[in-house]
Amino acid sequence: MAKGDSLADQLFNHDTVATLANGFEAAGVFQAAPFVDAVTQGFPALELKARINHIAMHLEQVLPQDFTAASQAILAALPAPLDPNLKDNDFGHFIYAPLGVYVENQGITDHFESSLDLLEAITQRFSMEFSLRAFLNHNQGATLERVHHWTTHQSYHVRRLASEGTRPKLPWGQNVGLTHDETLPILDALHADETRFVTRSIANHLNDITKTAPVAVLERLAAWEKSGEQRAPELTWMRKHALRTLIKSGHKGAMAHLGYAPDVKIDAASITCPTEVAMGDKPQIAVAFTPKEDGPLIVDYVIDFMKSNGKTAPKVFKLKAIQGKANVKVSLQKAHHFDPTATTFKIYAGAHAAHLQINGRIVASHAFHLA
Repeated sequence: MAKGDSLADQLFNHDTVATLANGFEAAGVFQAAPFVDAVTQGFPALELKARINHIAMHLEQVLPQDFTAASQAILAALPAPLDPNLKDNDFGHFIYAPLGVYVENQGITDHFESSLDLLEAITQRFSMEFSLRAFLNHNQGATLERVHHWTTHQSYHVRRLASEGTRPKLPWGQNVGLTHDETLPILDALHADETRFVTRSIANHLNDITKTAPVAVLERLAAWEKSGEQRAPELTWMRKHALRTLIKSGHKGAMAHLGYAPDVKIDAASITCPTEVAMGDKPQIAVAFTPKEDGPLIVDYVIDFMKSNGKTAPKVFKLKAIQGKANVKVSLQKAHHFDPTATTFKIYAGAHAAHLQINGRIVASHAFHLA
């Protein structure tokens, strides 16, 4: 099967399945070629997640029925751990994701602890945060005990799993019933990590929590700053990344935490764009204003988009973070594509409005019509 254009084809194809199967053949577990042929025959009708489950099902048919023996076979077939000298974005190889699903399906009930041992090993080849969530839902207390143990693991991939696998709102992950009071102690143990792969996960985890408990996040960040355990530049990066949703929404506490005055004095503020915009156009959105005092400024623009029900909903777009100077005019502009073919955000014709937002506060508006 040739590699196609879809993500499913790029990640799961004859070559990648062969990579997985060859490891088992080299370990004397099963022959690669028949496995690859049997698996890939079913691929054309399957999307990405379905292919993962499909491979896991075929693994159940060829691995030993005894889970302990199957675990030993998996460990023997794994490649070497990912490069421990890298610091970020080393997710590993997606073809090993089905191993996590196999462990969920076969070991979670009768081999709970040894299954977690296996996830610990596999995550050093490909991140196991999605599979870990099944264990949290099966036995939260015992899984959290293991997660806390992982926060001191020598592999940063395992340490990252402790944060990423327990995120309240992990994209594409199954829901878990963890509260921020249960996960913040995990982040306390990890926040001074020297690896960006880990601290990025911590920041994303905190960003999840801001959607339900923003004050708790601000308090924790302040406590980490006071402790001085993390390098100041890295903590500054973590704070900005963790508070990005609050900043977009204009949360005054988040603005103040990062040193942005929510009520900064602004004069002569304006935002302009064509009053008539056609679908597919890329009009320039221009803003101008004059700060009345020195200080850092986060300059965004907000568009009230028409929804299918005839109501509007705001969406914030970044312009620039600048150091404002008293009585010095600022002018910025950006082309905005009103793309009718976008799959992530569908746009509708109708009355819209654009707003200039500075440090989370709307200071100017402009109405326009999208047709």
